Amino acid sequence: MSSEATTLVVIETSAGAARDQSLELLAAARASDAGDVAAVVIGAGVSEVAQRVAGLGADTVYLAEDPALERYSTAGYVAAIESAIAASDPGVVLIAGTTSGRDLTPYLAASRGQECLTDCLEFRIEEGQAIGVRPVYQGKMIADVTIPAGDPTFISLRAGVFGQPAELVGGEVVELGLDLGAVDMPVEFVGLSQAKGGDTALEDADIVVAGGRGVGSAEQYQIILDLAQAIGGTVGATRAVTDLGWRPHHEQIGQTGANVRPKLYLGVGVSGAVQHAVGMQNSETIVAINRDPDAPIFRMAEIGVVGDLHEIVPHLIAKLEEVRGG
Repeated sequence: MSSEATTLVVIETSAGAARDQSLELLAAARASDAGDVAAVVIGAGVSEVAQRVAGLGADTVYLAEDPALERYSTAGYVAAIESAIAASDPGVVLIAGTTSGRDLTPYLAASRGQECLTDCLEFRIEEGQAIGVRPVYQGKMIADVTIPAGDPTFISLRAGVFGQPAELVGGEVVELGLDLGAVDMPVEFVGLSQAKGGDTALEDADIVVAGGRGVGSAEQYQIILDLAQAIGGTVGATRAVTDLGWRPHHEQIGQTGANVRPKLYLGVGVSGAVQHAVGMQNSETIVAINRDPDAPIFRMAEIGVVGDLHEIVPHLIAKLEEVRGG
């Protein structure tokens, strides 16, 4: 990549705060040594977020504020990003591999008749080619995927890989003066329904309680929800659990689900298969409860408990409730 190129980082916001997965992109952009780093902060009432981003490695921060951007919409975010592209003329646009990021990246590329790179761990531009390093075969291998470099090239990066950026000298904040009045917004945000098991998005959670097929059934999965509530954690699941229909797909952790990086990951009845492990291996502390002493997850865990989860977890819940005052 040319040392004179600009990398544009898309900063998603939720409820007026920057998403951690987006902030990681600033660290990725700096690590690429790709020249200037610009960012576009998208949301409503997020001027303070823009100031924060300016102090985390962005040379220029474009502020795209509008009441219609309080919640994610494809049309609104595309309009904001296109405005920032016109202002910064980037060689690369980095987008976090969130649910909305997986929607945005191919949309932006396809609208320009280009290819894109998704779910990357690393990226580089060499001799007119964009190269993304990404896991394949359910995380068993890492491969270089090459596409022609676009103008710009759209790349989504897997969350939880780069960590949070370091504070640097603050850059400049520029208001885009976005007007969404003329933008066709075919999807209207009606309301937000929060599932039981934590008020925090899975990727942002400090504590994750994940259940595997070893829990036994959809009805018995209630014990995972109870444990998450007792410890103040967010509920996660393995692919086997979501494939069986015990839990919704948005709770899935792993190669085809969320990538989490909590301070505490508690795996209950989770075997630790590769597909799941790639999504939680960067957790600070891993605790596992499983009746199989040879389960792969014990090779990753700092604390492992071998036994019947249906005997162990109720005692754990009772103790947590006692310590936390009910």
